[in-house]
Amino acid sequence: MTVHFVGAGPGAADLLTLRAAEALRRADVCLYAGTYLDDGVLEHCRPEARLVDTQHLDLDAIIAEVVAAHAESLDVVRLCSGDPSLYSALAEQTRRLDAAGVPWDVVPGVPAYAAAAAELGVELTVPEVVQSVVLTRVQARSTAMPDSEALENFAATGATLVLHLAITRIRELAERLLPTHGADCPVAVVAQASRPHRVELRGTLADIADSVESAGLRQAAVILVGHALERPGSAESWLYASDPERELKRRRTAE
Repeated sequence: MTVHFVGAGPGAADLLTLRAAEALRRADVCLYAGTYLDDGVLEHCRPEARLVDTQHLDLDAIIAEVVAAHAESLDVVRLCSGDPSLYSALAEQTRRLDAAGVPWDVVPGVPAYAAAAAELGVELTVPEVVQSVVLTRVQARSTAMPDSEALENFAATGATLVLHLAITRIRELAERLLPTHGADCPVAVVAQASRPHRVELRGTLADIADSVESAGLRQAAVILVGHALERPGSAESWLYASDPERELKRRRTAE
């Protein structure tokens, strides 16, 4: 028996990977966070599978469910919102499973930031504007952030910022970004990306907090900040240039 940590993607059933759907189909037990999933995701499970909603369980209770299933030689899927590599508590869960001698593996999923960018119809890396993306969060009632990962440090790079788990602090965040980005910097907020009741808000650092608070957003939202959201400029990637060497010489001459 193996525990499969499966990325459920941003919530929409049709954004599961084929591997994820197969893992659900084979599972005897499926642990999931009901707040973040469309019902259609669980329809991939067999009728006789045991479904456990973990939204009101602490970590020890979740691990107890998994270890008990392992003792019965049952196959388990632990559904993670988005992709397990980001803010999924994968590290602490797998440490406990290793200690208990329970084998596990990971099935990746569509990350929330990618689903949000798709809803907005934007590329987060635009030639000659921005070529990096920072995925981060801020500290609230959660694990402390390292001092070196202060939001201001990331903001100074000019990279596109993607903020997770931060929607309730949108006003404070906007104020902290004003010195580096300016009041007119584009901001977008996407809640429940990919799902029928998604909410998409666009604005600037000057007004996005008002929009978020008026919409009453409190969870499952991603904040994106940066000039890539404007789809700016006319520069093009060298990747598809017909003559990359000629393009390089042209750009060097222009400089």
